Amino acid sequence: MNDKDRSVDVLPNPSEQEIKFLLQNSKKIAIVGLSNKPERDSYMVAAYLKKQGYKIFPVNPGIKEVLGEKAYPSLSDIPEPVDIVNIFRRSSDVPPIIAEAIRLKEKSVWLQLGIVNEEAAQAARAAGLTVVMDRCIKVDHYRLLCEI
Repeated sequence: MNDKDRSVDVLPNPSEQEIKFLLQNSKKIAIVGLSNKPERDSYMVAAYLKKQGYKIFPVNPGIKEVLGEKAYPSLSDIPEPVDIVNIFRRSSDVPPIIAEAIRLKEKSVWLQLGIVNEEAAQAARAAGLTVVMDRCIKVDHYRLLCEI
């Protein structure tokens, strides 16, 4: 399945209230696939989240630093637990990232807009993680926490 394909069996996301609660009660966000190129969506989302007061942890083995933050090669290399693992990777690349998040006992995973992997999402939910899939964290944060 490519990133644009959708299955009729897509698992439901948490409710709007649950997503708002997650965003309000999270402080640390790992951003897997964060690019150091300002024109990329991952960079714009990370810059927004940092400006909103979240501590971001870039996860990208190809870069040393982005947005003034040290980049880590993998989730396992981050020296502290995070509240949200935000994923900017192809749908087919998601399973090992979610498996690592489960192993590290992270609290939640957020697959960005256009990213769907039902099998990995089911595994995360079965392990007790909150899963948000095929939604933009920046858009949801602004809509749920900034708009009047």
